[in-house]
Formats: sequence, C-alpha cells, structure tokens
Amino acid sequence: MKLLRAHTKAELLGLLRNPAFLIPTMLFPSMFFLMFAAANLKNASAANFATGSFMAFAVFTVTFFQFGVGAANERENPWSSYIRTLPAPSIYRNAAKVAAAAVLALAAALVLILTSSASTPFDMPLERWPRVFTALAAGGLMMGMLGTALAYLVTPKAALPLANLIYLPLAFMGGMWMPPAMLPRIVQNISPYLPSRQWMELVWAAVAGGRWSAAHWLAVAGFTVAFALLAGWAQRRDQVIR
Repeated sequence: MKLLRAHTKAELLGLLRNPAFLIPTMLFPSMFFLMFAAANLKNASAANFATGSFMAFAVFTVTFFQFGVGAANERENPWSSYIRTLPAPSIYRNAAKVAAAAVLALAAALVLILTSSASTPFDMPLERWPRVFTALAAGGLMMGMLGTALAYLVTPKAALPLANLIYLPLAFMGGMWMPPAMLPRIVQNISPYLPSRQWMELVWAAVAGGRWSAAHWLAVAGFTVAFALLAGWAQRRDQVIR
C-alpha cells in the first residue's frame, strides 16, 4: 500500500503541475455540451438523457487521453524509464494511474453536471446516481485499457493523432453526442457493435431508471478484457525493447 500511495501521489501532483492539460480536459466536454446540446433540451427527460451521455463523454475524454497520450509521452521521459527499471511490480504504477484518472474523470463529470443543472431542466432522482456512476466507471475502465494499448503500440509522436482518430468516431458513433435514432443510417447499423455504444446502453438505462441488460454488461466486460490483454502484451513488449 505504501508504494501505491507514493505512485498515486506522484501521479496527482503531476496532473496539478500541468494545468495546460488539466483544465482543458475538465472543461472541454462541458463546453461541447453547451455549444451543441444544451439549447435543444426542453424537458427533464431529454436533459437527463443528454447529461448522462455527455458525462460518459467526459469520462471517455479523461481516461482515454490520460492513459493513451499521457502514457505514450511518458515513454520518452527519462524518469519514467528509470522507474520502470526498479524491482517494484508494475501493478502499483498502473493502479496509481487508474486512481489519478478516476479523480480527474470524476471532476470532469461533476463540472458537466453543474453545467447541465445551470443551463437545462436537468433533474435526476438521487436513487439513480449510484447506478449511473457504476456504469460510468465500467466504461471508463474499458476505455482506459484501450488507451493504454494504444500508448504502447505506437510511437509517442503518433499517439495523439491516432488517439483522435479513434476517440472522435467512437464518441460520435456510440451515441455520446446525439441519440442513436438521429445518427446517419449507415452509422446506426454499425453503432451496436462498438464498445462505446455498449457502454452507452448501460449509462442510458441507469439514467432512465430502467433495467440493465446482461448482454451489454457482458459486451463491456469482453471489450475490457480484450483491451487489457492487448495493453499488457504491448507494455511487456515495450519494456523488453527498452
């Protein structure tokens, strides 16, 4: 636990000392929400649906880029290279990254909630929040594993453009920006097979107070395990090379 606390503290301090990354990452989903969604939400049901969708988008933004682009940049950091040579298991470093990303994702989601509360008729019953945050956490972990895999599969310079090529289509086609029925027909046909759409089904059910489908949970779990295995293999390969 001492090693975990030390690594987590270092990760959080690193974020606080980099406001150029921290602040835009927290504010971007809320800004996007105000620009493209808030004005069209005329009732509580629509506002709740959109707020849940953009909360997932906020979590996706933080976890995917924190693990993807952040981890990729660390590969060129001499201090990070030194840390990886120490005999301490890598699980502590990875767990600390998860903890730091969870704190930042929660902050981004809270900013989105405050933004929605101030600009729309958002009104979600308190009893739904535990399920909402459970669904957000499950998807955040899945996307974090995908980001980690990307970070160790490509060069640091290629990480950011490739991350955007993955991140933007998954957000749009998964239904984070608009309801699936409003997506183009060809996108509607592809959407159900994407990890982001399976995640959104969990979020939407929690927001609406409906029942979760076991199929969606199994899909999210399957994608998470697949991305984690790929990330673990890529990380071990990179460590051997370096």
